Amino acid sequence: MTERPAHPEPTGPTSEVLTSGSSTDDDPVETTAVDPASEGRAREARETHLARADGAVLRADDLIAGYLPGVNILNGADLYCMPGELVGIIGPNGAGKSTLLKALFGLVKIHTGTVTLRGDEITNERADTLVAKGIGFVPQTNNVFPSLTIAENLQMGCYQAPKLFSDRFDFVTSIFPALGTRRAQRAGSLSGGERQMVAMGRALMMEPSVLLLDEPSAGLSPAMQDEVFVQTRAINKAGVSVVMVEQNAARCLQICDRGYVLDHGRNAYTATGHQLANDPKVIELYLGTLAKKN
Repeated sequence: MTERPAHPEPTGPTSEVLTSGSSTDDDPVETTAVDPASEGRAREARETHLARADGAVLRADDLIAGYLPGVNILNGADLYCMPGELVGIIGPNGAGKSTLLKALFGLVKIHTGTVTLRGDEITNERADTLVAKGIGFVPQTNNVFPSLTIAENLQMGCYQAPKLFSDRFDFVTSIFPALGTRRAQRAGSLSGGERQMVAMGRALMMEPSVLLLDEPSAGLSPAMQDEVFVQTRAINKAGVSVVMVEQNAARCLQICDRGYVLDHGRNAYTATGHQLANDPKVIELYLGTLAKKN
């Protein structure tokens, strides 16, 4: 693996829904025996992680986590994101991708393993605490207050520090200009892609150092999917580290600096986005299947 390139009156959702969302991607699936080749890939990925993760802004080590006692979705997952990096996570349904993001954000109980932010341990801390420390999270669904205006949704994003609103509103609308010109429009009247802009904008209001995105292109038209990927890259170029889970694997690998292929709750492969997109084994085992589903 090479070093990453430099660069960079409907009711609204409850606070729990705002941060957790809902997704069937990581529902427990019937387990099968893991083959020796998979075990070998996992060991290699672990060794790579340990050799390269020092200095990461966000780091997860050997996470075992799940929704129910005795039913683990993550089985030793590792991840790191360097300052200014855009990291993509791909893999089949049930691999643990969304669960990994939720575990990083304190929404799924981590049984063993650690998560650190700029070197400080944050394992299993509350989501609101993590927001204040500099992590933003955009769930896949139920991610706006439909009865509130665009401006009011963005205000909710910095409710812990309301004095930030003016400066952060200017920053968010520099990336999403439509949110500024339509600030008085209710979020419930927006299209799916426009709602996604509001959700991403709100997560940026507390000036996060890391933004976690769970399936940001899910359910959108092809044109809006492209727009979301462009905006994600723009956020990253503005200095925000991004960790993104995506089912549109090919497009994700095109824009990310580095990617992970997650399978059975742990790392199967990790390399630059370009390397993964052109790896014959990754194409055969994952990209072909994911492309058909998309």
